[in-house]
Amino acid sequence: MSNYFSQVPNFDYVSRINTDKNISDYIQVKNLFKKGKIREDIFQNLAFFEKYSIQGDDRPDTVAFKVYGNSNLDWVVLLCNNIVNVQTEWPLPQTAFDEFMLQKYGDYDTLYNGIHHYETREVKSGNGTVIVPAGLQVHSSFSVSYFDYESNNQASTGNISDPITNYQYEEKLENEKRNIFVLKQKYLNIIIDDMEDIMPYREGSSQYVTGTLKRGENIRLYS
Repeated sequence: MSNYFSQVPNFDYVSRINTDKNISDYIQVKNLFKKGKIREDIFQNLAFFEKYSIQGDDRPDTVAFKVYGNSNLDWVVLLCNNIVNVQTEWPLPQTAFDEFMLQKYGDYDTLYNGIHHYETREVKSGNGTVIVPAGLQVHSSFSVSYFDYESNNQASTGNISDPITNYQYEEKLENEKRNIFVLKQKYLNIIIDDMEDIMPYREGSSQYVTGTLKRGENIRLYS
């Protein structure tokens, strides 16, 4: 198994395109409600995965090709990160990202010069102890007073807040999406075998036709 949708079972959906058609008319569609997943004992174990950084305008299929040599295994990349909506959970191509940000903020000046919030600069004591970590969201005139045991004196930082523009804020959120996990290649067959096992329908349902097909009840109502 390589292509995800080749394993998604079908469903005979009652046709309503033409009400004059025979009652037995159906449209066959993929049952997208039948969703595969990585079993919990693997998904929760970091030993099965390795960190990966999405580069440039890489898509799930190009990442799959780089990692597994098969672009059809893009579904493995998505399942490893529990990504359902690629449009919002995967980093956008740079051009699309810039266009989306301009649409969101209205004009270039607001996007690139408008202040979204302020963040701290790192502050350390004389012996190297971190007093204030970098990146805390604070007000525009944030400062800290503390006792420095190295110099045995009371110390003050003065203003340690830096402005973060709207673009910097959005770019940071977007870049965080680039840090993902990928399944180690040596465990790939385990996931593929699991998917082939959970995707087929099981006998017992009134809708069951075969392991790859269910059929909805076709009941025509008369006035």
